[in-house]
Amino acid sequence: MNVLIAGAGRLGTQIAQVLSAARNEITLIDIDDDRVAELGSRLPGVRLVTGDACEPALLEHSGALAADLVIATTGDDEDNLVISLLAKRQFSVARVAARVNDADNAWLFDGRWGVDVAVPAATPLISLIEEATGATDTVALLRLSKAGVDVIETAITPQSRAVGQALGDVRLPEGTVVATIVRDGQPTVPDPAIRLRAGDELLLVSHSATEQEIHAAFQ
Repeated sequence: MNVLIAGAGRLGTQIAQVLSAARNEITLIDIDDDRVAELGSRLPGVRLVTGDACEPALLEHSGALAADLVIATTGDDEDNLVISLLAKRQFSVARVAARVNDADNAWLFDGRWGVDVAVPAATPLISLIEEATGATDTVALLRLSKAGVDVIETAITPQSRAVGQALGDVRLPEGTVVATIVRDGQPTVPDPAIRLRAGDELLLVSHSATEQEIHAAFQ
C-alpha cells in the first residue's frame, strides 16, 4: 500500500515507522526542514519530504496521485481539513484519515471535507492505524494480526524495575521483539545497549506474548 502521511510529529512518525516495518511504501511530509533532516537516519525506509502539505503542488510532488491512503496528523485542525479535502477532491485518494486535535472541531471531520476516518487525538496508535487503513484486507498490519502477530505498547514508569536497565538485559517473552522506543516524543532505534528511562514508550511485536507478560517483563 502507498501511504502519504502529513505531519512528522510524534504520531505521524510512529505511524510511518509501523507501516514501513509492515512493508508499505511510506512518504512522510513536514514543513520543518530541521525535523525532516533529523528523521533521515531514524526512518531509513521512509521517503521524507519537506514542505507545506496544504499546497496542492507539494502533495502532487509527494505522490498523492498514486496514494492509496492519506493520513493528516498535523497539530492543526485547519491544516488537517485542507489536506484531507485536497487528497479526496483533487487527487481522488481512496481513503483519507485525519487527526482531530480539538474535540470541538470534530463535527467538521466528515465527507464534506474529504475525511473518511476522523481520529481523536487520544486514540491509541494501533487503533488509529487499523481505522485508517480500513477493514478491507487491511494491508500488512492486519494480515500480521490474522497470522497471530500482535503489536503491544508499554510505558516505562518511574516505578518500573526496568528503569536504568539496558534493553538487551530485559528478558522478553519468546517470539517478542522491540520495534521502537519512543523517547521525548521521538522514535529511537532499539539498540540493545540503550538504557531505559522513565517516560520511555516501547512498541513490541510478538507472536505469542500477552499484554500481561509484556507488562511483567518491564514493570
